[in-house]
Amino acid sequence: MINSNTVSIFETADYSAETLRAVVEKHFSALGLEDLIKPETKVMIKPNLLMKASPEASITTHPELVAALINKLQSMGVQNIVIAESPGGTYSKPLLSMIYGSCGYKRFENLPGVTLNYDFSSKKTTFPEGKTVREFELISPVFEADFIISVAKLKTHAHTGLSGAVKNLFGTVPGLMKPEFHFRFQEKEPFCDMLVDLCECVKPSLAIVDAIWSMEGDGPSGGTKKYTGLTVASQNPYFCDLALCGVMGFDPSEAGTVTASIQRGLCPDSLSELTLVGDTGFIGKYSFIRPKSVKPNFVDKLPHFLNKPVEFIEKKFLSPRPKLQRKLCVGCGRCAESCPAKAIDIVDRKAVIHDSECIRCFCCQEMCPVKAIVIKRFSILKL
Repeated sequence: MINSNTVSIFETADYSAETLRAVVEKHFSALGLEDLIKPETKVMIKPNLLMKASPEASITTHPELVAALINKLQSMGVQNIVIAESPGGTYSKPLLSMIYGSCGYKRFENLPGVTLNYDFSSKKTTFPEGKTVREFELISPVFEADFIISVAKLKTHAHTGLSGAVKNLFGTVPGLMKPEFHFRFQEKEPFCDMLVDLCECVKPSLAIVDAIWSMEGDGPSGGTKKYTGLTVASQNPYFCDLALCGVMGFDPSEAGTVTASIQRGLCPDSLSELTLVGDTGFIGKYSFIRPKSVKPNFVDKLPHFLNKPVEFIEKKFLSPRPKLQRKLCVGCGRCAESCPAKAIDIVDRKAVIHDSECIRCFCCQEMCPVKAIVIKRFSILKL
């Protein structure tokens, strides 16, 4: 990974081809990318294609941004570009083809020099430097690329706080292997440490974030669209996510992957240590609504002898949890399929969440296509 502390931020008013081609040119120039990419470079573009959703839903990376990137790369002579993603659910042609179609990516299937990935093989790779994980199984295009671009979507996230450049790389883990990681690392901190291990293993060369229309609240799929009108890019995904915290009005401690990267010395703890270029007035401009899964930390304010019993009560009875809205449930089974704890059954065409087995990872809420699962907080915590 190239050691650059530059993050480029540019106002990007809309998703028109003209607007996006111009802004991609600005990012490439600001980051000096022309010297890093050669005609023979094999490029993998990793968008966020979480689930079947239209581009206007602000759940997935808009295809026009990917089209602008392809246009720029091909203008530099690049002839080998792969668009690859392993979304939530099974890593299979029927599901991926459906997601490509709904997200607007089928347009790239017959584009010269571009491959829309349908290779469903994966490979194991050792990563001895890992803090929590020393071996990953990753989708095959990762191993074939010289230059990986994480093209993320700016969203809040019920489990990690932020879905940005680093979290986007979870889509390099094949299909239903993702719930295994959720089950192994049930708490936010170790899960985000795992995501940083994954980022260090994949080593993306560039991160660029679609923050024209973003998502706040109960993201990454059940939140509310928010117009933010910008794109953010960096050669360093950790620096990119730190800048996103500034845009969202988040303290870095609210984004688990940013916290983990700071603790490892991969990222400074302050925006003042980054070189921000472009339209830097977006820093501090917004205040994103947090997910309901974010809990107020009142334990540290109690007398020491009460900490452990109150922590137990808080975790067992007061923690946010997924709740089914039965009238909206269509019985598709995506929640049960994605649940790492196997805490959900489909009974009489409706999901049943077994609360005693739930590990509060919110994968079910994330993957529900009709927003039938919401995050429920104990009423006192809403005050």
